[in-house]
Amino acid sequence: MGINLQKGQKISLAKESGGSLSKVVMGLGWDAKKSPSKGGMLGGLFGGGGSSEAIDLDASCVLFDDANKAVDFVYFGQLKSKDGSITHTGDNRTGEGDGDDEQILVDLDKVPANIKSLVFTVNSFTGQTFDAVENAYCRIVDCSSKAEVARYTLSSQGSHTAQIMAKIYRHNGEWKMHAIGENGTGRTLENLLPQIAMHL
Repeated sequence: MGINLQKGQKISLAKESGGSLSKVVMGLGWDAKKSPSKGGMLGGLFGGGGSSEAIDLDASCVLFDDANKAVDFVYFGQLKSKDGSITHTGDNRTGEGDGDDEQILVDLDKVPANIKSLVFTVNSFTGQTFDAVENAYCRIVDCSSKAEVARYTLSSQGSHTAQIMAKIYRHNGEWKMHAIGENGTGRTLENLLPQIAMHL
């Protein structure tokens, strides 16, 4: 089990994993909050025991260069970075099921040298606020050992429709992770870019 990050915390991925990391998965998960039960105990028996509306949260990754300019995006509309180092495994439109709802694979050794940071975000494409979401988290998993290196659990629910989750960035020749956890607004990644820029 990896380290549980607090908002604002920064860690060295290599130190936490006990060696050099080459391929990692940024996994994101969430659940749609169940609405209160209708119809009491009998209602629960007959399928009225609280329902959850599907929430389509979209995980994205933005690649920034040394000048903090966004040079590429990985999201449901472009599942692979132009250089091939980052791959989105596909869109989950409900948040149903256990484990990661969306995953973004990062081959750290193949990320071009001019890329300084990778910022991971989540947007509510269906427009619901994070008041309708629970158990949201992001985590880094080492692909070779399948071990979880670090996890950041979101504590903030509220009227925001997006979250700037975390950043993986180069510092003195090694990759580090910064748990950002800032609320944002916007159904798409494009809406979030000005807010992301404040954390570079």
